[in-house]
Amino acid sequence: MEKILLIPRENDIQHIRNMLDMYRVVAILGPRQCGKTTLARQLNASEYYDLENPVDLNRFENPKLLLEDKKGLIVIDEVQRLPDLFELIRYLVDYHPEQTYLILGSASKMLIRQSSETLTGRIGYYHLGGFQFSDMDAEVLNALWLRGGFPLSFLAKDDLTSYRWRENYIVTFLERDLPQIGFRIPSITLRRFWTMLGHYHGGVVNLSDMGRSLGFSDHTIRHYIEILEGTFMIRMLQPWFVNMGKRLVKRPKIYFKDSGIFHSLMTIQNHEQLGTFPRLGASWEGFALESVCRMIEPDVSMVYFWGTHQNAEVDLFWRWGGKNWAMDFKYMDAPKITKSIRIALEDLNLAHLWIVYPGKERYLLNKKVTALPLEQIGTKEFLK
Repeated sequence: MEKILLIPRENDIQHIRNMLDMYRVVAILGPRQCGKTTLARQLNASEYYDLENPVDLNRFENPKLLLEDKKGLIVIDEVQRLPDLFELIRYLVDYHPEQTYLILGSASKMLIRQSSETLTGRIGYYHLGGFQFSDMDAEVLNALWLRGGFPLSFLAKDDLTSYRWRENYIVTFLERDLPQIGFRIPSITLRRFWTMLGHYHGGVVNLSDMGRSLGFSDHTIRHYIEILEGTFMIRMLQPWFVNMGKRLVKRPKIYFKDSGIFHSLMTIQNHEQLGTFPRLGASWEGFALESVCRMIEPDVSMVYFWGTHQNAEVDLFWRWGGKNWAMDFKYMDAPKITKSIRIALEDLNLAHLWIVYPGKERYLLNKKVTALPLEQIGTKEFLK
């Protein structure tokens, strides 16, 4: 791992450049330490301000005087610290066509709500996570699964150093980051809840049942879920359902967005421990699902899962190009077509379904079903 000094993130950079051609303001949203600042510094900004830097923060005591005469691309990092800036940015982009803004933030729902209300029609959003498989070679896939995509975790000199970095990240997130954006919850309480969510990773959740088992009210459970979802720590995957005369699953699934954070909360430090982890399959399937979601979401507005109460299901479903597509994720040696997949093909009228697995060989199971190695999803070529 020591030989990897820098991971080029060409896909992310190209998506951001394309958005800057379309919008006067682009927001890169993602968790702290996922690489937002590093990417922004590669975009040749004329001005760069970091609102976590006390010097830069003090300069924004008179933001209109500071920004009005600037030209080119202006980057403002950790913009959630000054939400009142959005009204000024609206004025500046309307009356100063020589200015474009790239704003970076770590709290998605709050930032989207504040900025969309003020910058409607002027702003585009790009969600950035840590490193993804399309950024690197197949040989480091297992390291990415164990350590997750946060750059300093993935690039650590060994697995123990990576684990310790993530432990410190979790503590800082709970004790510093959340209070800074207005969430006053005892860190030990939220960590206990976050850890317990690991037992639901990849599963359908009944929030009321979860609340009873954990001793929390429904309101508290929903609030904690909203916090972790809004700060990019978990994904609530919603079910796809239409009125087709079958009893369909209508509750969401929950996934940890970063496999390394999941492993830390489960106290998994290395590959040997991961190999004997009782939820090994769920860990890999969640990692694979998030890898695919990261790749397709710039082009696909929403992703879902689908399931019936008769145990037919697919892990990922989306609509694109007027057609329906799906994926299933299986930690196994040789995927095959099951009764569940046959039902999904018919009921969802799928154009194609891929069974993603950790093997090496891609092969057709029939004209609409392909067994696909995870290492081959680095680009959208697999869609062809």
